[in-house]
Amino acid sequence: MRILVTNDDGIDSVGLHVLARAMRPYGEVVIAAPDQEYSGASAAIGALHLIQPEVQKRNIEGIDTAWAVNGPPALCVFFARLGVYGGKFDLVVSGINPGANVGRAVYHSGTVGAAITARNGGISGIAVSQAVTGFGVEGQGWDDALKGQMWDSAAEVAQRVVEGFLADPPAEPVVINVNVPNCAVADMKGWRRTDIGHVVTRAMAGAELEPKEGHDGAFYVRMTYGDTIQMPGDTDGGAVENGEVAITYVGRFHDVPSQGSVAMNSALTALVGETNPLHS
Repeated sequence: MRILVTNDDGIDSVGLHVLARAMRPYGEVVIAAPDQEYSGASAAIGALHLIQPEVQKRNIEGIDTAWAVNGPPALCVFFARLGVYGGKFDLVVSGINPGANVGRAVYHSGTVGAAITARNGGISGIAVSQAVTGFGVEGQGWDDALKGQMWDSAAEVAQRVVEGFLADPPAEPVVINVNVPNCAVADMKGWRRTDIGHVVTRAMAGAELEPKEGHDGAFYVRMTYGDTIQMPGDTDGGAVENGEVAITYVGRFHDVPSQGSVAMNSALTALVGETNPLHS
């Protein structure tokens, strides 16, 4: 069993190191993580013709092999599929991200994006994120908010998830999004299989332009956040806010039934013909 551990916070993240060491009982662990912060990168692999991809070996306590990659987490996983770090991998585990990746944040999360990229390459991916106490904006945690982060609690939950996954593996690759409250395991109120919520606990509410002094025509974008809201308990964010571990299986993108547009159908037929009619 070979396990690739990655993240979107960079190779020096404490959460990454704690998670990687927690995976050692289950097989050979290799770290391949971005050489800098890539939060919000989703499943992007970057402009490969510009960044000139490279990897560098790093020393991380308790881990035999670790690589820093000059690209986002999805690229780290992409390289794993191509054999850059040796033989094939059986599982990708991404995290531990400081800040829950729930609701709309799932679409933008580099932590989840790494797991999605793994599945696209035929490997199951498990994304692990932990709420940041007192900071309601999902997907990130500022340095001063992380002093009380209980990384070991999230790592222990990740171990149980991986143990269950290995004991009863799915028939085809999956993405499991794990979100953990920031508290001792004994204080967690259980776990819940959840849906992805449509909102986050505290969303970005607005943005204003502020002139950049000395740079004509250039502006800072100053963002503001709305009030904290209570999310439904059956959603990923609601469960974490309630002190529960949220387990969410993230599905593939599929075509969905649609009534379509008669005007669009006609315009396309007039332009290119009708070999595969759009449903109407």
